[in-house]
Amino acid sequence: MKSPAEMTVESQARPPRLPVMAGPELEFDLSKEIEQLRTKESRGRVPGRSSVTLVRQRDLRVILVLLKANQRMGEHRAEGRISIQTIAGRICVHLQGRTIDLAAGRLLALQCGQHHDVESLEESAFLLTITWPAESAAGSAPPDFSAREIFPGRNSRFR
Repeated sequence: MKSPAEMTVESQARPPRLPVMAGPELEFDLSKEIEQLRTKESRGRVPGRSSVTLVRQRDLRVILVLLKANQRMGEHRAEGRISIQTIAGRICVHLQGRTIDLAAGRLLALQCGQHHDVESLEESAFLLTITWPAESAAGSAPPDFSAREIFPGRNSRFR
């Protein structure tokens, strides 16, 4: 039997457990996830933006994004269909010729490849969900990416 000191040294030597991002069922406390995004030390590329991939499956990604007030994610697009669901705060999604105001509790769905940018009017958290068609998931797989690849240079924790 190992002594408590030996067990402590052994547990400190193990790398931290990575979060589970795929499985038959996943459950998240979004309030806690948002608080972690607010408080964790920055890995810093761009201040004021933070994101974490919650679900990473072959045909589905769910990413929690936290933006400080008055931040803008420049124009981009996704290869799959997306939904943007505001959890806290208020964001504007700018489409070609149209602006959609998404307060907390609002949801927007966009078709594949639709160009848009996102602006936070106050500190805001939203869920970004990206899906790919079944034929894409069964045949050639969608890109294997995380939040870092979706928002290059924008996957920073707050400074």
